[in-house]
Amino acid sequence: MKTVWVSVVPWDKDLVTAALEAGADGVYVEPGRTPEVKALGLITAIAPDGDIVLGRDVHEVTITGKADEQRVVELSRTAPVIVTTTDWTIIPLENLIAAGARIVARVQSAEEALTAAQTLERGVEGVLLETADRGQVRRTVAALKEHGEQIPLQTAEIIAVQPLGMGDRVCIDTCTNMRPGQGMLVGNSSAALFLVHAETQDNPYVDPRPFRVNAGAVHAYVRVPGGRTRYLADLRAGDQALIVDSAGATELAHIGRVKVERRPLALVTARVGDREVTTILQNAETIRLVTPAGAPLSVVDLRPGSEVLIHLEAAGRHFGMKVEETIVER
Repeated sequence: MKTVWVSVVPWDKDLVTAALEAGADGVYVEPGRTPEVKALGLITAIAPDGDIVLGRDVHEVTITGKADEQRVVELSRTAPVIVTTTDWTIIPLENLIAAGARIVARVQSAEEALTAAQTLERGVEGVLLETADRGQVRRTVAALKEHGEQIPLQTAEIIAVQPLGMGDRVCIDTCTNMRPGQGMLVGNSSAALFLVHAETQDNPYVDPRPFRVNAGAVHAYVRVPGGRTRYLADLRAGDQALIVDSAGATELAHIGRVKVERRPLALVTARVGDREVTTILQNAETIRLVTPAGAPLSVVDLRPGSEVLIHLEAAGRHFGMKVEETIVER
């Protein structure tokens, strides 16, 4: 997930408020302005005397030639670098990204921010938005955070559903109401994650809880922003969650509550080609996977031959980060 900072130079109280309301990660201000930022709300100040200290926690370089690019690469080994480009814009960013530099690009619009975030398919670490337009602030944050990754999904065929008895399962209650077709990617292996539907459906047993995903057993992996996975058991209020729809489009949400309760569980086994994949869910009518048509399908209605959506990738995670290694998960 990309970082979005908003430049408030010259000082503009309303622009700080706009950054706060949009969900920006920080505001870039002149020396002495940090107390005024803090008086308006909880947001990071980037300044020589800020929460992120210019010259120590983040550097600044203007790119005018290859020597400046090399300086950015060297500086970024210790801290991110705010990069200003002059006559060329994309080429220096491509060079720096290819060299592995940690950079924050100065941009003037949501369109420029999105281009910087997608350059060489990896993008910059973040952007520093320079604008007096509060609407542009909202659009930039939405472009980089609310609709970020596109995750490829494919169809898996259910082989079996086996009751397991009691175990600890996790409900993720977010600060966002989800829509039909949306949920979270969860699985026994980080290499095979099932799209578990949010509790958006009316039913005769309980009221809908569109902010909730009854995700599965405590040991399972869940996909979170930034291409990472985490154990369901490790999630806490305030953590970021990744909402995924049946087309693979994603949306950032924040977790408001995590509930771990003892419930009956079921092992769901599916096949993609010659590969078998599994997840463990609560054994109840209100827990649903997602079909290729984007429809919710209850666990109790799964049958051999039923089709559901999953995300596959090569196995191998170290503290949630994808790594290249030999690993077998059963």
